[in-house]
Amino acid sequence: MAVVAGVDFGTLSVRVSLVDSERGLLASAIAEYPLHRKREDPEYATQSHDDHMRALAAATREVVRKSAVPADQILAIALDTTGSSVIPVGRNLHPLDDYYLWCDHRAKAEAAEITAAAHREKLAAIDWCGGVYSSEWGFSKLLHWLRHNPGKRSQFESAFEHCDMVAATLCGISDVKQVKRSICAMGHKWLWNASLGGLPPEDFLIKVDPLFAGVREKLNGEYATSDKLAGHLSPHWAEKLGLKPGIPIPVGAFDAHWDAIGAGCRSEDIVNVVGTSTCIIGITPSVQLVPGVCGVVQGSVHPQRTASKRASPPSVIFFNPSPPAREPMCRLFLKDWINIAPDKPASSALLGTMAIAPCSSIPNLRGITFGWNLQTTAQDELFAAIEGTALHTRVILDRMEQHGVIVRRVINAGGIPQKNDVLNQVYANVLGRPVLVPAGNVVSLGSAIFAFLAAGVFKTVEEAQDKICPAYKVFQPEISAKAVYEELYAFYSKSILLSAARKAPNSEMCFPA
Repeated sequence: MAVVAGVDFGTLSVRVSLVDSERGLLASAIAEYPLHRKREDPEYATQSHDDHMRALAAATREVVRKSAVPADQILAIALDTTGSSVIPVGRNLHPLDDYYLWCDHRAKAEAAEITAAAHREKLAAIDWCGGVYSSEWGFSKLLHWLRHNPGKRSQFESAFEHCDMVAATLCGISDVKQVKRSICAMGHKWLWNASLGGLPPEDFLIKVDPLFAGVREKLNGEYATSDKLAGHLSPHWAEKLGLKPGIPIPVGAFDAHWDAIGAGCRSEDIVNVVGTSTCIIGITPSVQLVPGVCGVVQGSVHPQRTASKRASPPSVIFFNPSPPAREPMCRLFLKDWINIAPDKPASSALLGTMAIAPCSSIPNLRGITFGWNLQTTAQDELFAAIEGTALHTRVILDRMEQHGVIVRRVINAGGIPQKNDVLNQVYANVLGRPVLVPAGNVVSLGSAIFAFLAAGVFKTVEEAQDKICPAYKVFQPEISAKAVYEELYAFYSKSILLSAARKAPNSEMCFPA
């Protein structure tokens, strides 16, 4: 028997789970932190590093209390976070500002400039992220910060992804050059590619904006997969968390990527991580570049495999509320409507298309719902949102398969599928194939798996998955519903998506011809 802690930082809270190598999940605890938004600027979304660390300490102490596991028996701690959530730092890793959270889209202009420069200069790395650089990604956000904080530029030492910043903080690292950087984060969000020499060349970055002068050097360091250690828990943070000092902390990663591992993802599987947004994660044995896929990175999910990621529209819990109301609206959807939405194909008479908030590959894209009348209800709107998200997921899977990516199994994971059988059945009907859903909650289970590897309890990801991942509930396509969605999909993909593609720069990379 061995126990580890798995940590998952989400958009509004952190979950810490204690997992036993024999008995599985023992207990979880959650602590919330504020998301800072501005009514006058709906693109603004930031969070405080101090708030994150306070919540982590509170949740860790609470889960140890709930589980009654002696603190000195917890052998390792591993963590995943949202991303790209970027923080600029000065000397001694001192934050110069809050995190630009993953859903902060203020850097749309910067993203467009990087995309244009990459194509103009024939930067090979742009092909590895689907041909479009996003306002949700690292260089865009860093450039926006540099442009809008001239008084802090002289203090700027480096910038870090959330997963790397938290791991370094827990390890007591104060030298920016000693911080391990996650290949998962830097490969998917910062154009880093080992086969292309790492980060984009300095001369390319300067052509985007002279403010990037010297930034490449400041982002240098050791880039590592999550089977490597970021360090060991410092005495200071061991006391705050209530854990034993010196336990190993592996290099972190993004939440959706480790959620896929916790859901049992193997080579040639696709996992729809359905939560605040939907990320589609696939693991392949070889490299397949796919137009519109926002990241093909060796070692980003599984240390020995290539992962592709495609961000679909935000999932139904983020559908259409204005920014100040988003969090309460999420809970309202989940609590009151999740099991009373219509469950017949197209029964709402609505067709919801694309995303209300931007998706990673088409940062400025918005959506529309057809078919409203005075009798349309909120439940109808929710069901149409589920259908629209499923239809767009099929567009993505079809595109991946057209470019040689084999899809052996489709798994629905993340925070929503265990709560919503309607969603899973719609996905099965729209995709025309079985959809597997873990029977138990797998949020933070991927973190626990990498903690077990760091502690030496299991030798491989697969060995750990075999031991602690839950079984699946299988949703089979319903023949009559599948036929209806086949007809609807033809209209959706050929008419609506092509119309959207003509209005979104470079969006032809995301849609079928």
